[in-house]
Amino acid sequence: MELDVLAIVAHPDDAELGCGGTLLKLKSEGKKTGIVDLTPGQMGTRGTVALRQQEAEAAKEILQLDLRCNLGLQDVFFSNTPEQQLPVIEIIRQTRPKVVITNAPIDRHPDHGKAAQLVRDACFYSGLAKLKTQYPAYRPSKIFYMIQDQYLEPSFVIDITSFYEQKLKAILAFASQFYNPHSTEPETLISSKRYLHLIEARARHFGHYIGTEFGEGFIHTQPLKVHSLLDLVN
Repeated sequence: MELDVLAIVAHPDDAELGCGGTLLKLKSEGKKTGIVDLTPGQMGTRGTVALRQQEAEAAKEILQLDLRCNLGLQDVFFSNTPEQQLPVIEIIRQTRPKVVITNAPIDRHPDHGKAAQLVRDACFYSGLAKLKTQYPAYRPSKIFYMIQDQYLEPSFVIDITSFYEQKLKAILAFASQFYNPHSTEPETLISSKRYLHLIEARARHFGHYIGTEFGEGFIHTQPLKVHSLLDLVN
């Protein structure tokens, strides 16, 4: 299956938080989208691997994804090595996305920055014809980085106003991880009610940048090509 946009992220729920609205908007435009979770989140304080997999499947339906899979790398202890780059290269070559979205380049959780480096390198190596795998060489046109817990200045912002409520449903599909007044598990930063307020505040802040109610910000490390100055006019 070839995709237009593929999010490759460290943990189940990373993509929902960072680019869920953008993925929903792409689906409304008839694009093919997917999420690859590098790890099943084995080291998370709350929930279990099996439960988080069920939650990921529920979120897949809400986001109307064409693909969701988990590469099964070790949460916390995965690293940017040839052995762990190869399955990422394989999924990139298999799905041939025009755009890859990945974790923030630096963030509170060290796994996010590690995943960003792993995905960045895998995207480049995926284009090397002499690196032989099951699928032929292919390199995505662009890599965009999400903005997660730590505030980073966005290179651009996507208007997700029409999709914010659906994005929130996808996030809350991970009931083991986020605010659940009936949970008896230990409270974490992201399971607190105030974290839901932070999600909304961040989306409103980015929306304010572009004159809309809600937005998602992304980082690109190189200048973006613009065909006409008027393309930048709303």
